[in-house]
Amino acid sequence: MRAVIQRVSHASVTIEGVVKSQIQQGFLILLGLCDEDTMEDVDWLVKKVANLRIFGDENDVMNCSILDIGGEALVVSQFTLYASYKKGNRPSWFRAGSHKHSIPLYEAFCQLLGNQLGKPVGTGEFGADMKVELINDGPVTICMDTKNKE
Repeated sequence: MRAVIQRVSHASVTIEGVVKSQIQQGFLILLGLCDEDTMEDVDWLVKKVANLRIFGDENDVMNCSILDIGGEALVVSQFTLYASYKKGNRPSWFRAGSHKHSIPLYEAFCQLLGNQLGKPVGTGEFGADMKVELINDGPVTICMDTKNKE
């Protein structure tokens, strides 16, 4: 599982001209899955994301988590995080997970993160053509891969 976590002051996802989800302060998470991912990866990543201390405290030091600030989350599926670009200039997606394998894990990630936050998580639509807007706060962007936990 790969995630690009962006600290945002606002984010939204629009599908066919209709805003599906929008949040204020919190995380926009682009989430890529592969067929080797398991619920163990989901659990690990949810805990890491929920406790990631990248929000400012009273001294404006990155010392608070999304839990500490009562922030929101928007999770957008992003198979392109598994792009292979070794041969030529046109990426291939053979490492991206199949829909059958990835959708249940994507949904589990969103549900478990929502449970941690104590509020529903905004989502895109798996496999849809989405327009994502955000105001990256900082900017702060963190990349995580469950295959590189160290």
